[in-house]
Amino acid sequence: MSSELRSSASTQQQQLFARYTGTGHADMTKYEWLTHQHRDTYSSIVGHTPLLYYTAIADGEASARVKFELTERMLQPCGPPPEKEED
Repeated sequence: MSSELRSSASTQQQQLFARYTGTGHADMTKYEWLTHQHRDTYSSIVGHTPLLYYTAIADGEASARVKFELTERMLQPCGPPPEKEED
């Protein structure tokens, strides 16, 4: 019974990871995780008009300008990737 629950939970977890790319995995670096979080946040703000208007009013900018800037930030939201460490 216990092994069936483990395999079921493992299968559910794999399906979750396959469906939602931002959920992460064991080999995900901190940079990758932060990049996913920032992109998800930016796309949510751009996709939900009231959030976009709220951000535009708070920044004192036009909503089209804020939408453009957030879309541009999605390319590298956390700056350039860190250099890989060689062993």
